Amino acid sequence: MQNILRKAPELEISQWMNTASDITLEGCLGKVVLIEAFQMLCPGCVEHGLPQAQKAYQLFSSDDLVVLGIHTVFEHHAAMGPESLKAFLHEYRITFPVGIDEPSKSGPIPKTMACYQLQGTPSLILIDRQGRLRRQKFGAMSDLQLGAEIMALIQEKPTKTDQRERQSHDHSQRKKLKGSGEQKGTCDETGCPV
Repeated sequence: MQNILRKAPELEISQWMNTASDITLEGCLGKVVLIEAFQMLCPGCVEHGLPQAQKAYQLFSSDDLVVLGIHTVFEHHAAMGPESLKAFLHEYRITFPVGIDEPSKSGPIPKTMACYQLQGTPSLILIDRQGRLRRQKFGAMSDLQLGAEIMALIQEKPTKTDQRERQSHDHSQRKKLKGSGEQKGTCDETGCPV
């Protein structure tokens, strides 16, 4: 597994679907997080990325794994709005939470996609229990490899440094609570490059 080991940037989401409340990576600390970045009109997302994320959502315990989708539109903006996405999620039976990547004011690449420097869709992101970015993959990954990587992250034991950082984070959180349209590439079955 590729060990990037830097804190995963927070997601910049304009709207969440398939969940009653907003989700943050900070709120997911203590669990492994799988993020599937996709577009509705991306063949690789529809054929591979989203079904794979749905399988992980169904197979792994929610005590260990959080599965999130990010609809990160960098082309065909008019065709992929929130109402279309809602119908798409229903038709393809996507039941895990999906956030709409916050559009950029300065270009077609949405904010989370730019922050993570994603190469296109589908893109898969794995974040460990301590909130560190552990895998970022453009294109398809085999189900077996993904399952093995998720399980390896679930089984990792936090180090003493991780535990101290978590305790420090929890302490600071308690203190806070007390106080207050154009196409860039050609899409095919493997994905849609930026």
